[in-house]
Amino acid sequence: MANHKSSEKRIRQDKTKNENNRYYAKTMRNALKKIRSTSNKEEAGTMLPKVNSMLDKLAKKNIIHVNKASNLKSSVKKHVDSLK
Repeated sequence: MANHKSSEKRIRQDKTKNENNRYYAKTMRNALKKIRSTSNKEEAGTMLPKVNSMLDKLAKKNIIHVNKASNLKSSVKKHVDSLK
């Protein structure tokens, strides 16, 4: 176990940040699954800006990499455009 006050605080902060990052990453994955599983173009069209915004925010907070966010946005857009 940690011997210094600062290292104990760092452990507490890391645990909190890890839980928050896991929550946001899981929420992102669920949103991506939901938009990819839909077959209604109008519904997917309304969900697309929300998903793009979520990906941009996560990239800004360094929860996911900027390039990963771009790749995900591109693939989701391609899926929505392919719907009839």
